[in-house]
Amino acid sequence: MSRVPCVGIASFVALVVPLSAQQPHDHGRPAGEIGRVSFPTSCNAAAQPLMERGVAFLHNFWYEEAAKSFRAAAGADSSCAMAWWGVGMTWVRPLWPPMPAEAQRPGAAATERAQAMVAGTPRERAYIDALAAYYRDLGTAPVPRRLAAWKAGMERLHQAHPGDREGRIFYALSLIAAAPRTDPTYALYRQSAALMEPLFRQTPDHPGLAHYLIHAYDAPGLAASGLEAARQYAGIAPAVPHARHMPSHVFTLVGMWEESIAANRSSADAGRQFEREQKPDASWDQTLHALDYLVYAYLQVGREDAAAGVAAEAGAVRRVFPDSSIIAAYALAAIPARVALERGRWADASRLVIRKGPAPAMAVTQFARALGAARSGDTASASAALLALEQSEAAALALGDPIWPTTIKAQRLAASAWLTLARGDTAAAVRLAIEAADLEDGSAKHPVTPGAILPARELLGDLLLRIGRSAEARAAYERTLELAPRRARSMDALDGRAQGRDGGARRSSSRSNPVITPSPRVLSPGAEIIAATRPSGPIV
Repeated sequence: MSRVPCVGIASFVALVVPLSAQQPHDHGRPAGEIGRVSFPTSCNAAAQPLMERGVAFLHNFWYEEAAKSFRAAAGADSSCAMAWWGVGMTWVRPLWPPMPAEAQRPGAAATERAQAMVAGTPRERAYIDALAAYYRDLGTAPVPRRLAAWKAGMERLHQAHPGDREGRIFYALSLIAAAPRTDPTYALYRQSAALMEPLFRQTPDHPGLAHYLIHAYDAPGLAASGLEAARQYAGIAPAVPHARHMPSHVFTLVGMWEESIAANRSSADAGRQFEREQKPDASWDQTLHALDYLVYAYLQVGREDAAAGVAAEAGAVRRVFPDSSIIAAYALAAIPARVALERGRWADASRLVIRKGPAPAMAVTQFARALGAARSGDTASASAALLALEQSEAAALALGDPIWPTTIKAQRLAASAWLTLARGDTAAAVRLAIEAADLEDGSAKHPVTPGAILPARELLGDLLLRIGRSAEARAAYERTLELAPRRARSMDALDGRAQGRDGGARRSSSRSNPVITPSPRVLSPGAEIIAATRPSGPIV
């Protein structure tokens, strides 16, 4: 006899009351709000609220806490196949950098366990089958192909069970995960947003809807459409550090720097609290991710001392968790590189210490060293750094995420342009800089980063300005601002602020000696929605 799905008002409300009022604290879940989720299953009454809590944590990308909830549900109901589906889902992490196959073995084992059990309903079997498709070729198929298999499974579930709200939301997430990194139209992002927008209007306190809408609009030209979700998400799930951070993905892309600073300071504070509770001697990758976004925003409003303070904190990190996290490694490389390069401290950039780690993280420092050395006139050091960068580009191919090799290639070309200029070949330098800018502009931004360490198009503007082609430089800076509204270096260049001897724009409170006359429009189409946030005077 089939089991009756167990869900009701008690389990629905349980997600938004303090944990101490409903569950023993030894499960390790934080008190506070994580959003509202209704996810009916055939698991028993004891397991059901744990299942819904686990799904809420999944939607918030707090995978450590989700796994605890799902395992507790399995303990409360030994026949609950969906509990093991939940454990398997915690190892997918679809929008994060791909994990090595070996690291995902526990997720595959949990999914196999779910498959071996009798699912309570056809809907539950569809969830399990879709996840099994993701793990089927673990170790042989690249992650993008496995994400496409999961997307196909979630599409079948959505078609078979169109009234399943959570199925629709997870299907929307799978569309973002499977979207090609080089699609300039962001077709799957738009399709995902179209699925979620009506649901978000109906249930504005659902954590997954607000969260995934931010991701669906995490691209130049789309970000302004994500402002409503960005403004609500942290309030929906304030107990989740990642929920406090995520609004800054939108704020960064529309140039709302103070809002981004507030979001990331809040997220980092919550992350540090989690570190003290879990691993006091290590830094959590989510804390470091927020700090990278925080430094980026600090630098855009001229708060260089604050940015340097965060860089000092990052420089003191010796251990991270998870210990193989690309997110942590990238942030630890990006933070000092941004501080040096955004301020035009080329010699400092050329001396940055390379942390051993995954190729995308090492490439950040190698790029900073190559660019810093080239712009300081140290061609030998620049050549050595470029050779190392080329090796990282080759190593990135093995990661299964096509955006990394493209990103690193654009970095290599941009730095090569400055080395070529230092060697006296102006025409070749311009060609390399244009190639770098075109390549970077045509590639999607990875969610791991607030933006390029220095945009290739902006560096093209610097180079053109250096060789006296100011009209073309102006066009490069204006294009940069279309993709990244209110970026300080490009705005300063257009305003003609304090040009350094190296030819790159630097922050200054002075507006004297302008060398570029800005054209009337430097914001992207549709950016009028945030025009009121743009300062009328100099950013100091």
